Amino acid sequence: MNKKLSSLNITEGVHVEVQPDFLGISEDDNKYNVFSYRITISNKSTNTFTLTHRFWKIIDANGQEETVFGEGVVGYTPTLEPSMTFTYSSICPLKTLWGTMEGHFVMQKEDCSTINVTIERFFLIHPSLLENNNEKLGTK
Repeated sequence: MNKKLSSLNITEGVHVEVQPDFLGISEDDNKYNVFSYRITISNKSTNTFTLTHRFWKIIDANGQEETVFGEGVVGYTPTLEPSMTFTYSSICPLKTLWGTMEGHFVMQKEDCSTINVTIERFFLIHPSLLENNNEKLGTK
């Protein structure tokens, strides 16, 4: 895992760390590059939060943008009390050799108010590009 591709952000005491990785090329006819990303959400505040929704902006190397908005993450709407951590993994198939993801989690406090917890941009990059083109991708 390349630390320069990962991201870390803190919003109101909620830490979101992302660690992307390349899984391989899909075996179906479309031949997608399949990337995984592991997200760790740590509540370092004194509030209790429930993750209700996620929003993603995914941009591939051709500039094609896709947005995803939905309830929870991987079938869960976790509640994080102070000092709790929730980790999950998911995948993102891309037709190009690299792309970016960024977004936010909608987190509800106990008083029913909500905040958007930022997920900083992170890079999904085929390993062959990391070896040859770090400077072009701005990851050097």
